[in-house]
Amino acid sequence: MKKILILMLFISQIIFAKTASWYGKGFDGKPTASGYLYNSEELTCASNTYPFGTVLKVTNKENKKFVIVVVTDRGSFSKKYGRSIDLSKTAFNKIAKSGEGLIKVDIEVVNKKHTFKYKHGSPKFTHKEYKEFLK
Repeated sequence: MKKILILMLFISQIIFAKTASWYGKGFDGKPTASGYLYNSEELTCASNTYPFGTVLKVTNKENKKFVIVVVTDRGSFSKKYGRSIDLSKTAFNKIAKSGEGLIKVDIEVVNKKHTFKYKHGSPKFTHKEYKEFLK
């Protein structure tokens, strides 16, 4: 019975694990789904799950490094490629090497007070706020 329980736990980790990838310079300067221009050096992400402006903590399950990002884009990556989130290249590089391509992550909502709908509002995510989240 114990072996079956352990096996089920292992399988659930595989089935429900979240995967992150990155997208980079090839998209720089192009409009995101939120209407803002993409910049691979900003700490942003594409997500089909969270509203634009949501601040997320994305933690690499392997090394426990994390990054705080703002949702500014959408993607067709979830159904087609099985990924949960696409990080900007800079955000990805804070928690993994870009050569890894895909990593297993935990995603946690840090702040939803600056969410906005399609092409309205602004993430208003400042450097000062970022430092506050790291405390």
